[in-house]
Amino acid sequence: MKRYLQSLVLFLFCHAVVQAQALLPAAVNTDPAKALVVLPEPANPALPSLILIGHSTVRNGHDDGQGKGPAGQWGWGNPIANYFDTSKINVVNRAVGGLSSRTYVTSGHWQRTLALVKKGDVVLMQFGHNDASAINDTSRARGTIRGTGNETEEIDNLLTKQRETVHSYGWYLTDYIAQIRAKGATPVVVSLIPRKRWSEDGKVRRNAGDYAGWAKEVAQREKAGFIDLNELAARRYDEMGRDEVMKLFPLVTPDESVHTNWAGADLNARIVVGGIRALGLQTLVGALNERGKAIPANEDERPVVDAAAVKAEQAANSALPTLHLVGDSTVKSGGAGGHVGWGERIAPYFDAGKANVVNHAIGGRSSRTFYTEGRWQRVLDQLKAGDVVAIQFGHNDGGRIGDPAMKGRASGPGTGPETVEDRKPDGTVEQVHTFGWYMARYVQDAKAKGATVVVLSPVPHRDAWQDRRDFENFAQWGREVAQRHGAQFVDLTMVITEGYRRAGAGVVDTYFSDARTHTNDAGAAFNAQRVVAALRSLPGGVVDKWLSAQGRQVEGVKH
Repeated sequence: MKRYLQSLVLFLFCHAVVQAQALLPAAVNTDPAKALVVLPEPANPALPSLILIGHSTVRNGHDDGQGKGPAGQWGWGNPIANYFDTSKINVVNRAVGGLSSRTYVTSGHWQRTLALVKKGDVVLMQFGHNDASAINDTSRARGTIRGTGNETEEIDNLLTKQRETVHSYGWYLTDYIAQIRAKGATPVVVSLIPRKRWSEDGKVRRNAGDYAGWAKEVAQREKAGFIDLNELAARRYDEMGRDEVMKLFPLVTPDESVHTNWAGADLNARIVVGGIRALGLQTLVGALNERGKAIPANEDERPVVDAAAVKAEQAANSALPTLHLVGDSTVKSGGAGGHVGWGERIAPYFDAGKANVVNHAIGGRSSRTFYTEGRWQRVLDQLKAGDVVAIQFGHNDGGRIGDPAMKGRASGPGTGPETVEDRKPDGTVEQVHTFGWYMARYVQDAKAKGATVVVLSPVPHRDAWQDRRDFENFAQWGREVAQRHGAQFVDLTMVITEGYRRAGAGVVDTYFSDARTHTNDAGAAFNAQRVVAALRSLPGGVVDKWLSAQGRQVEGVKH
């Protein structure tokens, strides 16, 4: 009887504890020092582990989407597991919502997580959103000192009632890196995801000037792996357009600007996988499943080709009409790095006895720099009545004007007359126009010469054609310019996308020579055929009379 009563008391106590935890008010659960979360542990300790630490944009709440399915709030640490073979690696998401780089330590979560880290593991850390909070208050007390220095602040923590030494954001990241390495594991710093906010220039706001930049600084200083999720995701957002970006966040909470829904979390997860591939982390790369292997490594550099190394092309027979091609490296790469542009494989579709094909494109240029470098004037010098000019820009027009990473190529968003000042290192100031302004100038100048102009939207990226459209903004702006100024328009993005979808992912993946942008010879040939098909579909048979026997075999695009 005594043993029965003891068992009954123990049962009632445990039941009361469980009920009390279930009934705790939200205000208690959001206190980082009292966070009631059950975090996963490695399913198979014999396997290496990918361990994730961070806050709610990595693991949101109870990691269940608040019971709302894909429409709820999700962190990218959940869908990233779908890209790994769990028979080869554990994916362990130990992030906790509401925490900062500081409170992940002071709440005890880091100590418990570090106990699971072993030699051969990889630990990805993403903090920043919550580090900007107050250093000391009665709500969260989770802020860190801005920057990456060694300065400290002594506080009597109003929340924990403890004396505490608070360090900088960079100090905490550095400490994580050191402790991970002491365990024989590999640390990787991931910059925070961008918020759903836009700057005055229409681009998604980056954090290169604060937490994303500080994360990169620490990673470089400590020679740790770094994935710039902030910049890479923002770049994708810019390419997708505002309407499509809105779909990556919970529609039931339109004011939500930080936490993504499942679609947004999956996009971020794929970017992180691309970062893992770019870093060459073999423990992780070797554990990718077929879905993971299909994600290309992130491409961080889009080089500007040295103009002196590119020979200007001229029409072979000036008495004949000419098809002039204007664009970037996706139109002409010259074979560097195995890259070939579609403009380099289009000539066989035209009869050299009826028309010239002249490829003026050059790698690394945007609608802005092709104009400011005087390249467009050189095209005009060759242009004559009866010629056709096909113009494709967009790949290098994105990004923030004035950001050194954009290498002076970014144009303004839209098609309006507004300008943005770009102050150069030498003190000169350039008035940068919108993408549409430059494209309109090309159309007007060419038409004044008696030429026909075809505006093309950009060829799609390697990772952006299967389940969504790429370059929505640039296609819209290109169409507006063409309609407004009397040019023809081809949505080349979708013409090629539809071709890719018919070919299938296994085939399309063999068409690229790098992570995202440039095609190899086979890809260039495929795209060139699609360009010819698109040109054949234009009203008035713009180029039909110039086609070779091979060109006449290509059917126009069905609309």
